[in-house]
Amino acid sequence: MTKRIELMSIIKREKIVKLLSETELNRSVLVKGWVRTIRNSKKFSFIELNDGSTISNIQIIADHEVLSVDILKELSTGACIGIQGMLVPSEGKNQKVEIQASTIEVYGLADPESYPLQKKGHTLEFLREIAHLRVRTNTFGAIFRIRHGMAFAIHQFFHQKGFFYVHTPIITGSDTEGAGELFLVTTLPIHNPPKDEKGNINFKEDFFGKQTHLTVSGQLNGELAALGLAEIYTFGPTFRAEKSNTPRHLAEFWMIEPEMAFYDLNDNINLAEELLKYLTQYALNHHQKDLEFLNEHYDKELIARLESIVQTPFVRLSYTNAIEILLNSGKKFEFPVAWGVDLQSEHERYLVEEHFNKPVILTDYPKDIKAFYMKLNDDEKTVRAMDVLFPKIGEIIGGSQREEDYAKLLKRIRELNLPEEEYWWYLDTRKFGTAPHSGFGLGFERLMLFVTGMSNVRDVIPFPRTTKNAEF
Repeated sequence: MTKRIELMSIIKREKIVKLLSETELNRSVLVKGWVRTIRNSKKFSFIELNDGSTISNIQIIADHEVLSVDILKELSTGACIGIQGMLVPSEGKNQKVEIQASTIEVYGLADPESYPLQKKGHTLEFLREIAHLRVRTNTFGAIFRIRHGMAFAIHQFFHQKGFFYVHTPIITGSDTEGAGELFLVTTLPIHNPPKDEKGNINFKEDFFGKQTHLTVSGQLNGELAALGLAEIYTFGPTFRAEKSNTPRHLAEFWMIEPEMAFYDLNDNINLAEELLKYLTQYALNHHQKDLEFLNEHYDKELIARLESIVQTPFVRLSYTNAIEILLNSGKKFEFPVAWGVDLQSEHERYLVEEHFNKPVILTDYPKDIKAFYMKLNDDEKTVRAMDVLFPKIGEIIGGSQREEDYAKLLKRIRELNLPEEEYWWYLDTRKFGTAPHSGFGLGFERLMLFVTGMSNVRDVIPFPRTTKNAEF
């Protein structure tokens, strides 16, 4: 079944993405990858090979007088092979080069009767059921190459601006958002945990000596770092035990959270807009072929929408003015609009896609619908919050100027009945050398939805974790 060629150890493997733009032709090359298609004729076999480095395949011409026909007949879509041969100009129209094979090594066959990707045209729903294989498709190869590019560009952006990358804890004893939908972390026996005198679980006997859970945000720890390093960012996984089985929710997702000392709300807004434009331009510059594929097959307006983000200044609008626009729109919304309500996706998308037709940054939200750490405005009714709203997505960034006044922050914690003792260290930073500071959170998967044109968050993360689903 396997034919090993010792000559293959002499030549170094080259990636297909490099060979397709190669100008040095008529030389021996070695490629390794997975068969996308194979066509057999009387004298030749034509193999389309892909190694994941690009959405494009390279064509392999296998002469039956040179290679074993028996081995070639065993090959089908999904088989993994290595090919050594001459890189020559292609006689076809779709690419400039092809490989005339001289030797072949078969690493693994794929039974055409059971390999689930044998046929084309699978639905995204079906591919979610085989997440262990879907990365081999054009669609998910493109998405995950773009995901890598966006992650790299995020680090590059902040590094160039002199920010420091800080790793914040995944296991924490505080709830940043106060949402209460948390994954408990414990080593206590599930069926017979120790109890205190009131009959409650005694977490003092747990591993950390207190109740802990997976973090919903790195923000609070990020603030601590910013009040010493000035400008930092976190980029890591966050968790929410919300049992929402929708195209917008994941139990495990990634967040980018910069925190900056000496930034006010306007500085914060400027940074957010600059970051989003930088990332969008990076995708256009470095992932053109992948974007063209997604534009053709999933969203005909994708590239035009990305280009418009780079070219268009974002609208800056107060929450109060946004409510007035929504009330005067004449549009009947599923969720009623009134000052003081938290805006729903339909409200956000109306502002972005219908009223302004460009991204919108909303500011100065009512304090009662925002988190305790946001700085109170002079009217004592609103806070210096900001949300960036994008077409097709709604909110993509949420942030604020943080409350640096100890007394005001303590008052808010008490008003919301938060456990004051759990935030002693957070309050301490307002007692010792407090400083104005701001920050925001960018949901990485929401960014990926925008950049790829996908409509379901499960399709932009390699192995989605959702309620009742942790299969792979």
